[in-house]
Amino acid sequence: MIDQPAGAWRLQDTAPAGYAEFLRDIKTRVQTAQIRASLAVNKELVLLYWGIGRDILQRQQEQGWGTKVIDRLAADLRRELPEMTGLSPRNLKYMRSFAEAWPNEPIVQQLVAQLPWGHNVRLLEYTKTTEQRLWYARAAIEHGWSRNVLVLQIETKLYERQGKATTNFERILPAPQSDLARELLKDPYNFEFLTLQNDSVERDLEKGLLDHIQKFLLELGAGFAFVGRQHHFEIDNEDFYIDLLFYHYKLRCFVVIDLKTGKFKPEYAGKMSFYLAAVDNLMRHPDDARTIGLILCAVMPTENEPEQNNLIKPKSPLPDAVPAGYAEFLRDIKARVQTAQIRAALAVNKELVLLYWGIGRDILQRQQEQGWGTKVIDKLAADLRRDIPDMTGWSLRNLKYMRSFAEAWPNESIVQAPLAQLTWYHNIALVEKAFGSDQRLWYARAAIEHGFRSSFRGTCVI
Repeated sequence: MIDQPAGAWRLQDTAPAGYAEFLRDIKTRVQTAQIRASLAVNKELVLLYWGIGRDILQRQQEQGWGTKVIDRLAADLRRELPEMTGLSPRNLKYMRSFAEAWPNEPIVQQLVAQLPWGHNVRLLEYTKTTEQRLWYARAAIEHGWSRNVLVLQIETKLYERQGKATTNFERILPAPQSDLARELLKDPYNFEFLTLQNDSVERDLEKGLLDHIQKFLLELGAGFAFVGRQHHFEIDNEDFYIDLLFYHYKLRCFVVIDLKTGKFKPEYAGKMSFYLAAVDNLMRHPDDARTIGLILCAVMPTENEPEQNNLIKPKSPLPDAVPAGYAEFLRDIKARVQTAQIRAALAVNKELVLLYWGIGRDILQRQQEQGWGTKVIDKLAADLRRDIPDMTGWSLRNLKYMRSFAEAWPNESIVQAPLAQLTWYHNIALVEKAFGSDQRLWYARAAIEHGFRSSFRGTCVI
């Protein structure tokens, strides 16, 4: 057992008045911000797919493009945009059908873009009329239906049974705890659209191991005791997180597990060596043995892997000839994908920055008005890491940055624009390096104008 350092905040200490409500409020705000961010990403993706489908349909109708062009387009897009899936011939055909089913862009923007792409595909497959699709789309948002529940309601003819009597859907956003909200947060199309697929899959792998931790421990062997998930430590003012940390009571040592998707890469070993040294220096008792590390790689072949592994590649069955305007169309799609990705990333970043600002403002207010001490932040950091383990950023150091950020920018309208257009690291750099609101504001606008990287990550701009 490791002795607790003198003066450290003990989690069993009595929290100040109002602390429990404050913690619940933060958790609710995190969920709301996550849903808003997911909806923003989803909207960009659905509108992008609708636009691609509309243009394919238009060229087929007006310029006589054949159906084989879709196969060629799918292959070219996968080659040009390898980090983004969802560009298969089948999905491109869904995009075309989606645009054909919804010719009115305002309806797509205001209603359909609130549903994940999988929901929209099911609406195409299982409904026959626009009225049916509209009703089921609104009902799915109102009641927070998952994709499977949506299909079940269509198959059991809910619209025919009660549609004409129940048309007053009031909800315009999914409820935070609904199945629809959860599917929006986990939708693989959204992750891949933001090129976050590997990170998200590793988190799902980690969650799967924790969901079945008893079986997992038995597979590892007797003697393992679970210490923590996303275990946080700080070195040289930098935050680091270990995927899974165990203690082996027979070997008397800590065991670090790093989860990776894909094949093993040599740089993984270097990262593991760093983790082992950190645990040895920060946590190992003098009587403990040296820390052990395990790198678990889940190899998941992609649709491109079989072709990449062949030494002799077959001749491409795709025709060499392409219709007039195809090259320009391909370039236009690539540009639109990049623009939509940037808009989606900005929307996610805005939700995060505003969330951090709001938390910092409330911490500052409670410290000033209710006399909350600085040790409350230690407790808050521990409680948030426990209650929201899927989200990093809950270190003591980062919570103090949130408070300093809110103190530096008391005016929320300035945070909304331009500060929410900068990454959190940019905003930390502004708080640490610039002096006075005028100077910070000037550098913030200059960073957006010229695309500066943040000095916090190594490029000094201030």
